[in-house]
Amino acid sequence: QVQLVESGGGLVQAGGSLRLSCAVSEHTFRSWAMGWFRQAPGKEREFVAAISSSGGTTYYAASVKGRFAISRDSTKNTVYLQMNSLKPEDTAVYYCAARGGMGSYLEYDYWGQGTQVAVSS
Repeated sequence: QVQLVESGGGLVQAGGSLRLSCAVSEHTFRSWAMGWFRQAPGKEREFVAAISSSGGTTYYAASVKGRFAISRDSTKNTVYLQMNSLKPEDTAVYYCAARGGMGSYLEYDYWGQGTQVAVSS
């Protein structure tokens, strides 16, 4: 069973930055595509960013492109989400996700428990 543990959430003022981390228990991390999603209160979960297993391809939601950056460190089995120029509408629980095989960057097999991000105006 793959375990994903997110960290790095918190409260930040608008315009500030946070870096989320997601540690993956699976030793074959290099073969996993990874993604970040978020869910705001009263809303459905939405895609934020994704990165291929090699790290060579990334995808972003239009709402975060140019402000957020996804990256991965295979030596630490960790994927990151650097969030800059944060806005109140970025407030949500952020979830890390992993996929072990081929598929869409919107589809994943395993999910973390989430980390809360709150952006004050």
